[in-house]
Amino acid sequence: MKKVITYGTYDLFHYGHQRLLERAKDLGDYLIVGVTADDFDKQRGKINVKQSLMERIESVRATGLADEIIIEEYEGQKIDDIKRYDVDIFTVGSDWVGHFDYLNEYCDVVYLDRTEGVSSSDIRSKNRSINLGLLGEGNILKKFYDESKYVNGITVNAIFVENEKELGCYENEDLTLAKDYDELLTLVDAVFIISHPSKHHELVKKALDQGKHVLCESPFALCEKESIELQNLANENNLILMDSIKTAYSTAYNRLLLLLKGGKIGDVYSVDATCTSIREYDDNSWNSISSWGPTALLPIFQILGVDYKDKTINSLMLENKDNFDLFTKIDFIYDNAVASIKVANSVKSEGELIISGSEGYAYVPAPWWKTDYFELRFENMEDNQKYFYQLDGEGIRYELVAFAKSIELNKNNAYIDSEISNAICQIMEDFENNNLNHIQKY
Repeated sequence: MKKVITYGTYDLFHYGHQRLLERAKDLGDYLIVGVTADDFDKQRGKINVKQSLMERIESVRATGLADEIIIEEYEGQKIDDIKRYDVDIFTVGSDWVGHFDYLNEYCDVVYLDRTEGVSSSDIRSKNRSINLGLLGEGNILKKFYDESKYVNGITVNAIFVENEKELGCYENEDLTLAKDYDELLTLVDAVFIISHPSKHHELVKKALDQGKHVLCESPFALCEKESIELQNLANENNLILMDSIKTAYSTAYNRLLLLLKGGKIGDVYSVDATCTSIREYDDNSWNSISSWGPTALLPIFQILGVDYKDKTINSLMLENKDNFDLFTKIDFIYDNAVASIKVANSVKSEGELIISGSEGYAYVPAPWWKTDYFELRFENMEDNQKYFYQLDGEGIRYELVAFAKSIELNKNNAYIDSEISNAICQIMEDFENNNLNHIQKY
């Protein structure tokens, strides 16, 4: 019996997929089809896959062509599969010509011509076309513009840069440089906002009032009441409002959360997150709690929840500047756990994340907020496990995919729950109002 194996994503299964599988089937007696897992697709740069793994598997199964369906989950698996299943022929579409010649050492390699004029990428682009506008300044704004080019169906067609000195970064790009925010909103379907946090509420509200979807750098308000107001306004207007913390979309970070929820280190009793940097600051600079607080708070609230019993805030404040902290430490007390964050724009420390459990602990090295690697460590060092996941674009492109899909499906697919966004804004409110006895100025 001659065995044939092929691999693919099979997103939005179409006639081209069908014909490729038919020709693969004709090459032998037994066809094995490998469907790529979501995480492996991300590693290969396919971050705009629309359907879930199970939906894609079912599409292949429904053809009746596959004698066996397997899941491709890691680099190098093709060699393992060829050996494991005693495969005679490996086949794939002709757009990969030459790429898999190294497999000739293990079996015959056949490249099949693809069906002209049919593409999942084209289908995705036609189904989802969003004009995205960018507002703000700084490196993150430019990163969002660059990363948007990797996402099908999203086009950044206009931008309003608050700092005119940064306009040079966009002069040779094919987009409109809006003269102000009002003009920007007339040109787009959705907007990404990264202005000073004190302006976020006003800017987000204006966009929602004009029927625009919003992705806003966290926090999108400096008090919980305003956060709830914006979310209610988005719901009333049938719009998507998403809190932007790119770490939430990192593959490694999400895998870590799943392992913790599965009890891999037992019950979690402590979460400690540190985010620091040393930056020059001026009158428009973000303070430390706004710059780093949402990111540092994310794992605490996603792992332990938002129903803490008490918290204390201690800050080193810049003299003669209201509510501008150079360093802040917040300690939380839960019923059965504790947590802490350290954030700073003018103090440097090891930016690591440590999660302690009853059976072991998770260690994410600096800078943990854009990690592609973490470890689970145990009393017996032989049980320690290391996990590696490729991170492209610091999570921004995955976040843009979730934003675009939310708009398309009219359902918020954000990785950050509204209650977490509200809890983050509540922390900002407590800090801004100095209404905790534990805030000290130096």
